[in-house]
Amino acid sequence: MDALIALASFGATLGIAGGVLGSAAGISRAAPAGLSVLAEEPEQFKYVLLLSTLPMTQTFYGFIFTFYTLMIVLPATQLTQFKSLAIVGVGLMVFIAEAFSAYFQGVVCMQGILELPKTKGKILTSSLILAAYEELFGILGMVFGLILVLMTSGLPI
Repeated sequence: MDALIALASFGATLGIAGGVLGSAAGISRAAPAGLSVLAEEPEQFKYVLLLSTLPMTQTFYGFIFTFYTLMIVLPATQLTQFKSLAIVGVGLMVFIAEAFSAYFQGVVCMQGILELPKTKGKILTSSLILAAYEELFGILGMVFGLILVLMTSGLPI
């Protein structure tokens, strides 16, 4: 039974791991672009700060999935080998959703940051809207992951 709990716990922690990895990669795309813009136009700081930190939200979504799975689902579930492996599979799906969502959101934000000086900051709203599309994949990954973990565990949705 301890091996099943360890395996399911590993699956649950994949959610936050994907969020952290993707957020770090996304911010590493956006932040250097922000530094180059700030070197030219320091007054763009608030816009650069907003856009460069946006990929961090996927870490939060991964955390919600991990916390909910570890604290609510696993203690209330009679684990079997199938259920433990299924939770690993769901965790891997959440990992991929959060990692790719955050990374590509960082790419969108980077381009928005690079366009700030040319538009005198007027590109901010458009950049946020386009970045929100990538954000949606992180939200959907978390929500679908939670639904699948609940279905796998046999708990009511």
